[in-house]
Amino acid sequence: MEKDAAGYWRATLPLGPGTRYGFRLDNASPTLPDPASLSQPDGVHAPSEVVDINAFPWNDLGWKGLPLSNRIIYELHTGAFSPTHDFEGIRQKLDYLHELGINTIELMPLAQFPGSRGWGYDGVYPYAVQHSYGGLAGFQRLVNAAHAIGMSVIVDVVYNHLGPEGNYLNEYGPYFSDRYNTPWGRALNFDDAWSDGVRSFFLQNARFWLEDAHVDALRLDAVHAIFDNSAIPFIQQLKEVATEIGARTGCKKELIVEMDLNAARYINPPSKGGYGMDGQWVDEFHHSLRALLTGDTSGYYQDFGEITHLERAFRNTYVYNNVYSTHRHRTFGGSADHIPYDQFVVFAQNHDHVGNRAEGERLTAVLNFEQLKLAAATVLLSPYVPLLFMGEEYGEKNPFQYFVDFGDPELIKSVHEGRAREFKHTTELPDPQSEATFNRSVLSWRITDEPGATLLRYYRHLIRFRQSRPALQGRARDTMVVHPPSGLTLPIERKILTDQLFIWFHFGDQPVSLENITWKHLGKIFDSADTQWNGPGSSAAAEVRPGEFLHIAPYSVVVYEKNY
Repeated sequence: MEKDAAGYWRATLPLGPGTRYGFRLDNASPTLPDPASLSQPDGVHAPSEVVDINAFPWNDLGWKGLPLSNRIIYELHTGAFSPTHDFEGIRQKLDYLHELGINTIELMPLAQFPGSRGWGYDGVYPYAVQHSYGGLAGFQRLVNAAHAIGMSVIVDVVYNHLGPEGNYLNEYGPYFSDRYNTPWGRALNFDDAWSDGVRSFFLQNARFWLEDAHVDALRLDAVHAIFDNSAIPFIQQLKEVATEIGARTGCKKELIVEMDLNAARYINPPSKGGYGMDGQWVDEFHHSLRALLTGDTSGYYQDFGEITHLERAFRNTYVYNNVYSTHRHRTFGGSADHIPYDQFVVFAQNHDHVGNRAEGERLTAVLNFEQLKLAAATVLLSPYVPLLFMGEEYGEKNPFQYFVDFGDPELIKSVHEGRAREFKHTTELPDPQSEATFNRSVLSWRITDEPGATLLRYYRHLIRFRQSRPALQGRARDTMVVHPPSGLTLPIERKILTDQLFIWFHFGDQPVSLENITWKHLGKIFDSADTQWNGPGSSAAAEVRPGEFLHIAPYSVVVYEKNY
């Protein structure tokens, strides 16, 4: 091969699809796989496979994408979602998801990782779609089918580190930096010598997903661990790539960040000194909701647990916005008051906050049925973009546990020891390496058993209500009024034009009676305690005049509309 001025080595060979190949570096053995491989059919240490990226017969050329503001997102793990553990299993369930009201699926990372089961955050070939899931062709079929029914696709990508096993990037060049550390491995080199090539590698990867694979949006994992002090940050360049692809193809492409920072600069436009990301996952909404419902204030939940935290999550988005954090031992966060609600994604559950628990238990294991319905309504009746975690819509009881399929004995030992240190007070930890741990985490699909069947109906109803009611379409800051809590009851008002809804979320275990202080004649349109939702029965009157009292059942939500 011949080296060019930028440091790339090049050769042109007539290799057809299916050909296996690799690189021998400086006459050293063994031959190594291609870090930009599109296929690793025999695993992370084996030769790469030539793939014709343009061979798939797309029929979605009329697809224009969906704006983030209109999305109902369903996060899933490809392996654990269906009995076949692959893209085809997802494709077979698209009609089910469509009927539920889902218009966006978000897949946990798909980049090739060691073995056949894993969360994907230890991927080592960013361009190679996990072979055990069906590879690139299987993924293209899934995206094509999703777009055919009006459903968009988000893929979770990891640009802050690579996994340890099968990671040969460092053999090819200075892809990693010794200047920074991440909790998961060496930081990538985005701002040091030869970082242009590193940036190009990952910018082209984003282009691969958004253009070649027809993905609608990328969820960028832990951007706070993308260390970059450049004048023009890598993440800003990512946005430029997405914008250019969207403009050229006529199909909207978006970037959604996950970050452990309440920093609006990530989603502020460049004109305001920001990076222009389209949206952000908001963990603090989840933390406020979970701690309030479960009473768990351990670990990072010690900053939460009061209804005033949920009030702030609704009113300010960032609960800690230049406020002292007991857990962090410092003042933390900035303001998001100027940013529309539809740039924030909220949830009651996701892969992190289920799977990173010692036993991977879902809310189903710790909440009663009324609390589960209340949690769902809090997310779906908010002005934020809602995300559901696979199975929550019918109260899936199987856990979602941490699982891996490493081949390196030392790495397996290290994972066991690390989990033991992290959860030292747990007597019987699930073994991440065991196939049984993975099997326990696969959805049961018991959607006809009660009370799951009723919960599924409840989710469908709330999603349709959200999508059809004008007052619930408001995304500007002036379309919601958050009233001060009354005990454990949080009242909010959603309004747009002449449509006005008053919503009371009650988090207490006893019924309450509250005066109608809205000065409006109200008509009831929804009560989660109603018997049609297997509740104890609604105690809220059908009509409530100004100054009269409305009665709310424990752990319930009641919605009234303004009567004229």
